[in-house]
Amino acid sequence: MWFNGLLDLSAWQLIAVTLVMTHITIVSVTLYLHRHSAHNALDLHPVLKHFFRFWLWLTTAQNTKEWTAIHRKHHAKCETEEDPHSPVVLGIRKVLFEGAELYAQSATPENLERYGQRTPEDWIERKVYTPYKMGGIALLAVINLLLFGVNGIWIWAVQMMWIPLWAAGVVNGIGHYMGYRNFECADNARNISPWGILIGGEELHNNHHTYPNSAKLSRRWYEIDIGWGYIRLFQLFGLAKPKGYRPIAHYVPGKQEMDVETVQAITNSRFDIMRQYRKRVMEPVLRQQKSLMDDEIRPRYRKLKRLLSREVSLIHPREKETLDSVLERHEMLKLIYDKSHELQALWRQRGLKPQDKLQALMDWCKEAETSGVRYLEEFAAHLRAYSLRPMA
Repeated sequence: MWFNGLLDLSAWQLIAVTLVMTHITIVSVTLYLHRHSAHNALDLHPVLKHFFRFWLWLTTAQNTKEWTAIHRKHHAKCETEEDPHSPVVLGIRKVLFEGAELYAQSATPENLERYGQRTPEDWIERKVYTPYKMGGIALLAVINLLLFGVNGIWIWAVQMMWIPLWAAGVVNGIGHYMGYRNFECADNARNISPWGILIGGEELHNNHHTYPNSAKLSRRWYEIDIGWGYIRLFQLFGLAKPKGYRPIAHYVPGKQEMDVETVQAITNSRFDIMRQYRKRVMEPVLRQQKSLMDDEIRPRYRKLKRLLSREVSLIHPREKETLDSVLERHEMLKLIYDKSHELQALWRQRGLKPQDKLQALMDWCKEAETSGVRYLEEFAAHLRAYSLRPMA
């Protein structure tokens, strides 16, 4: 019958086709727009690049330059008044339900000029994709009606809401509102789930904000980045080449002598180093000190544990008062807290010569080794064993 379309599919077949098409759209966003265009972490074959561009024009009306510029500005101005879509600033409801509108508001000529460099400006972009952005989704509506009949209407509707809901709403909203953090990056980005399957790996948002130029978003053994799986698959056929995904820090067991490479290694792996500091120093010392805490503080043990390793700029003033009050009364906690910030100052100071940074690291380790705190002493020895990963 004509109302079933040319394919005349069953209900389950229609659902399967819809899920496959929306999944292709997700893969196009995470591989082409995000990892390739916005962050230059991935090289794609011209054939694959143009397929993604065409598919996104057809299914989302997304413009490469606009999406890339807005995303780059998000990273540059994250969690500030200039962030295009921060739930910390704008509230979770607005970002979750009005994500697409926030993108449209941010696509100003000034933002496109400043943040939209190195995006396609070829004939088809200038003559078709940019001036006729809505033409793609109109064409898709016609194709859906021809192939699926009246069912093409709801299939088209699902395709139209898929990216605004999952990418613009969930990733940009929930990804900066709730979830877990592997690393204390300078913004509120969080991993929504360790299994990055529904949104192509974008669920691992804290990992991405920590290492934005990495083509691989998973960092722990239990995390799954399905987008990375597709990259590896395309790589087998010469269609993709990741530029950066392996940390250059290399642990050399038994290494005791520090050198400039040691400083470079821990600086480039600084977020992971601070995660190790939390696990190897802060948490063991805090467990020891728990029995010494008074009844007022002990019930807030878990909150204190989080605050000790929290990025300072993200601590609420009231929480800062609580933390300072505890540190004043517990000399051991204050010592390990101060030492963590002294270590971070090593890579936050600009303009230091490599030899000066090396001396600062050596001084830090010497003080840690004479602190009388076993965990600090062991961590100093741990730092000495770092070097740069040998080139393949």
